[in-house]
Amino acid sequence: MSEATQSVASSSWFEASARQRVAALTDPGSFVEIIGPEQREISPHLAIFDLPVQFDDGMIIGRAVLGGRPVLVAAQEGRFMGGAFGEVHGAKLTGLLRAATEHHLDVVILFDTGGVRLQEANAGELAIGEIMRALVEARLAGAKVIGLIGGRAGCYGGGGLLAGCCSTLIVSEQGRISVSGPEVIETNKGVEEFDSRDRALVWRTMGGKHRYLIGGADAFVDDEAGAFRQAALAALDRPSRFGLEVLQAEQRRLERRLERFGAARDGTDVWTALGVAEPAGIPDLGTDEFLRRAAGKRETADDAR
Repeated sequence: MSEATQSVASSSWFEASARQRVAALTDPGSFVEIIGPEQREISPHLAIFDLPVQFDDGMIIGRAVLGGRPVLVAAQEGRFMGGAFGEVHGAKLTGLLRAATEHHLDVVILFDTGGVRLQEANAGELAIGEIMRALVEARLAGAKVIGLIGGRAGCYGGGGLLAGCCSTLIVSEQGRISVSGPEVIETNKGVEEFDSRDRALVWRTMGGKHRYLIGGADAFVDDEAGAFRQAALAALDRPSRFGLEVLQAEQRRLERRLERFGAARDGTDVWTALGVAEPAGIPDLGTDEFLRRAAGKRETADDAR
């Protein structure tokens, strides 16, 4: 591995741009972009609001090689409109997932999104529905759909729904996953219900460690591109499971979650119920120690069987 490649692999996933993440994740020189910036497929809606556009509309898609295997890759640019879904942004991901079904290829999605763009909300919501259908069809056809979450915007709104449909989710401590974001909850329910300015609270309820402990993510990694790559390679090695039995097990897990954690007011209450040692210290733990403490404690769909 060259010094340049080593440097990219050890760089922060959180700080990297979408294109830097793709370069660090895939085998060197293997990524070939589809509908790149040179085609200037921009949103048709943003100009109405005098908002700037981006020539890739914040969604990078293409084919690549990962550990010697051909895959399809999509990456959201959280620095453009918070990685939010719009008409073109969503159509590119839908098309990639349909290609995965047609060509029997696995897909890796680098999520970094705040949800749907308010400026093109109807088109964005429709895009989420189309992506979800295409994702499920790809999985039914035998493709693995692996989600990676650790960017600046997290994975909120429709992105959180799509993440829940993936065959494997890989998350770092910096990653956050939720359908409703902190500000949305506070606006609708009041600061007494959820204080969006309490960053520690946000991470205790939506952050990567919490999502991993309650079974909302399958792997927890350091904030390094190389760590995400190794976890993605391991996910590609695992057999793909999808069908009625898997969905029923997941439904039982969600029902059991209400029974076990329905009275919890904070993430630490959930960790206590899981039997995690010294739950108040979880936010301060490094990855290795956190995974050691989480071993045998985290909730999975298998627990519900």
